Amino acid sequence: MGKDKLRRFAEIETFSNVLQLDAGKVYKGNWSEEFFKNNNPVVLELACGKGEYTVNLAKIFPAKNFIGIDYKGNRIWRGAKTALEGGVNNVAFLRMQIENLVDYFAPREVDEIWITFPDPQPQLSREKKRLTSPRFLDMYKVVLKPGGYINLKTDNDGLYAYTADKINELGLKLHVQTNDLYHSEFADDVLYIKTYYEKKYLVDNKNINYLKFSFQ
Repeated sequence: MGKDKLRRFAEIETFSNVLQLDAGKVYKGNWSEEFFKNNNPVVLELACGKGEYTVNLAKIFPAKNFIGIDYKGNRIWRGAKTALEGGVNNVAFLRMQIENLVDYFAPREVDEIWITFPDPQPQLSREKKRLTSPRFLDMYKVVLKPGGYINLKTDNDGLYAYTADKINELGLKLHVQTNDLYHSEFADDVLYIKTYYEKKYLVDNKNINYLKFSFQ
């Protein structure tokens, strides 16, 4: 492990807005009241990477609580540090495996989920690892409040098509669908938030796909 990674891992141990592994389980069912000290809605960003979406959503919606989830501590270091330096207090970062989501959040505790540029896991053998596979959708259905939205932004046309198919197959409610977000009517201040990876994709003129859906 490089010196920068070691330094970041050591530094996030001191961050008040970062919880690692089992430390987050104590807030299950009480994230707003116990961690954020309010009664505001809870929004998750899964596989948040450097946390750009988490932090910027928190700035736009100060009356909501945002939690960025990723297993790689050297990535969430960036978002956590940005939030602390900017005084963005409605943000937390949770280092955990997403497949353990129901161990950290109670049924109907979450208002909305964002999935921004996840690993598309293109190999058929890795379908279960796709964050919009039925395996994960079943978890989201547990923790989401009725009518809670799931948002997917991706440059990967295969993941976009796969997710659209699952929405149809499983009878989920589709609210927004576009395979060219920035040339669509749907782009707004929220969807114009760009991650580190998205900026790289746009330089290469890749189209950005977006889906917004919920459980019936």
